[in-house]
Amino acid sequence: MSGLEKALFNLKFTAKQLNRQAAKAGKDETAEKNKLKKAIQQNHTDIAKIYAQNAIRKENERLNLLRLASRIDAVSSRVQTAVTMRSVTGSMANVVKGMDQAMKAMDLEKISAVMDKFETQFEDLDVATGYYENATSSATAVGTPQEDVDRLMNKVADEAGVELHQEMEAATPAKTKVGPTEQDEENLGERLRALRS
Repeated sequence: MSGLEKALFNLKFTAKQLNRQAAKAGKDETAEKNKLKKAIQQNHTDIAKIYAQNAIRKENERLNLLRLASRIDAVSSRVQTAVTMRSVTGSMANVVKGMDQAMKAMDLEKISAVMDKFETQFEDLDVATGYYENATSSATAVGTPQEDVDRLMNKVADEAGVELHQEMEAATPAKTKVGPTEQDEENLGERLRALRS
């Protein structure tokens, strides 16, 4: 296992641990809220304040752990892309060596087989590059389109019978551009045609 693969394993392991800790903090928060409810029912205001503070602290802890896990997951996606790119690059190097040998012998069948393999590797490289571009354009889970987030939150709120506060509607984060523009795609298409001819 190379250094990158070890780093990828460690990142995924850490993200999993953070998610577990966030789930535990969520359970602790629920327990504190239940204690708060009991204290209020028994008219113990001072104790209720302590439980409320604990519940809020646990909620903040859970949110911070989830944010950190999300960031680590984004980094692990980038490392995964690097591992993939390295393996594709190594495969392409082998293909180029095979092409050199085939060109020396000028065996048309061998050249054809090598070119087919090269095209396959080139497609794999395109897929890996596309994945890398997607991973870097939406670097963290925060880069999720706001409309999707709002839609999901409204759906869950409707199912739970809860109304979302108008503050949610007022908050509009900056839009992030995802994917290549039409001009970029046209330029890439021209470069690909030039390479094939």
